[in-house]
Amino acid sequence: MKPGEGETLSPQATEEIVKEAPLVHYRNFVFDSSRWAGFRFRPDDIVISTPPKCGTTWTQRICALLILKTPELEKPLTTYSPWIDMLTRPRADIMADLEAQQHRRFIKTHTPFDGIPFDERVTYICVGRDPRDVALSWDAHVANADMLALFSAREAAVGNADIAEFLEQGPPPMPESESERFWAFVDDPTPVTETASSLCAVLHHLSSFWGVKDKANVVMLHYDDLKADLEGQMRALAARLSIEIPEPLWPSLVKAATFEEMRANADKTAPGVTEAIWQDNKKFFRSGSSGQWRKVIGEGDLARYHQRVRELADPAFAAWAHHGSGAR
Repeated sequence: MKPGEGETLSPQATEEIVKEAPLVHYRNFVFDSSRWAGFRFRPDDIVISTPPKCGTTWTQRICALLILKTPELEKPLTTYSPWIDMLTRPRADIMADLEAQQHRRFIKTHTPFDGIPFDERVTYICVGRDPRDVALSWDAHVANADMLALFSAREAAVGNADIAEFLEQGPPPMPESESERFWAFVDDPTPVTETASSLCAVLHHLSSFWGVKDKANVVMLHYDDLKADLEGQMRALAARLSIEIPEPLWPSLVKAATFEEMRANADKTAPGVTEAIWQDNKKFFRSGSSGQWRKVIGEGDLARYHQRVRELADPAFAAWAHHGSGAR
């Protein structure tokens, strides 16, 4: 049996390889990074770690295409690539599913680099996106969520006894206008360990990978680069993952990774479909565009936004976060 083809190391062997270091604990209503504790990596595992709405599902879909070498999904994408941290499924069930997988594993997380166990044998993929577009995408994401289904799934998986801890003052007020919600995202002072949906949290997550981007097993992608050259980015990722794709397969795999194809097959490609947490699975794939923020904030607002970014990030990193390889 080749490493990674169903092989699981003993806990003792894993402890010798995985770097022992205190991990930052990220916890909110939706996910809890402590669920990584005790997870046993295989030598060629892939961890896909992105801030929400930065291209997580897109990257999972690309990895599925490269690993499975077929444009067809027999099961929902989330069953091939589970989210360990998510509190809508019992952790034991997720771990059992991962232990049973025979294909190369590719695991989703919204936990930054410093909250995930690090293993030199594992490839870590982080995906960036212009935070201004993230803000608008997150706004639509929340509007499409079926909160009753989400609460019900959470109750069945971990219980909702801790809800009061997250909502001590009751549900936070929701600004009425899209513009107001955008600025609430930008100015949110919530600690990054307690939220993933703010400008500060997005930049923190991406910067946690920016600091280790030169490691051989860390890959940084950007939403705009995927938009500009999907096939080129897929081929480059396949090379980084040491995956060989027969040349005749490439056209069908690239087509299956397009936003339009993912939306058309949303009942299998959208996350959370096994718990039915969306009002409309297709609406999860809202527009897939970049620059949509321009309809919410004008040129006169940019100075305010850029001042906030300067408070949170160094210029070189901030340029990449907003523009990818086209940073300027």
